[in-house]
Amino acid sequence: MQKIFDLKGKVAIVTGGNGGIGKGIATGFAAAGADIVIAARNQAKTDEAAAEIKESFGVKVLGLRVDIRNEEEIQRMATQAVDTLGRTDILVNNAGINIRKMPQDYLSSEWDEVIGINLRSAFLCSQTVYPAMKSAGGGKIINIGSMTSIFGGAKLAAYGTSKGGIVQMTRSLAVAWAPDNIQVNAILPGWINTDLTRQARKDLPGLNERVLERTAAGRWGEPDDLAGTAVFLASASSDFVTGVALPVDGGFSIVI
Repeated sequence: MQKIFDLKGKVAIVTGGNGGIGKGIATGFAAAGADIVIAARNQAKTDEAAAEIKESFGVKVLGLRVDIRNEEEIQRMATQAVDTLGRTDILVNNAGINIRKMPQDYLSSEWDEVIGINLRSAFLCSQTVYPAMKSAGGGKIINIGSMTSIFGGAKLAAYGTSKGGIVQMTRSLAVAWAPDNIQVNAILPGWINTDLTRQARKDLPGLNERVLERTAAGRWGEPDDLAGTAVFLASASSDFVTGVALPVDGGFSIVI
């Protein structure tokens, strides 16, 4: 049974993998034996995360400075992953941003930035790694959604739109690429303790108390709480699972 969760010999690209949820997932993959490509904008932070993962698990780790708004940099990322580590088996589209404003106060440039980074780049990254996965006989794409994929928020119009789009994109890619043995799924994290949500607690008074009250587990999640789900969706254990949007939320989405 343990072998179906084994990622030895696999190569995983994790965008935004140098901190928060992305780093938690990258660490989980490395613990399962995968070699890792961390793609993010902050090179110093990426180098630090890469060194930590390599030292802890002894896997190969490639840290790349990538601006996923730029198609050429996405293509370079995919090429470097194959050239350096030999293949690409897993892609996690995790990189994202949020700009919290009431809808009437949004600048069109701010809307475009959130949609571009959270949704457009996820599509472009998926499209770019598709040939390598197809030629290898299959692959796994994991898109990171949100509770805002299913719930609304007054100051979350752009973010929620991008994360709702992630779910629909996941389903469409799952159908399109199933004949190529590529499974495409989404994880919908609940309230996870990251830099983004720490800022949210500053921007949204009372958020901490509301999350604790509604989350059945009675706590905020930690980035490591996503690791096991991601390993499942990246491994042979999920070969007949595709197009799923799986909440990992401590019960937040089932409490009324």
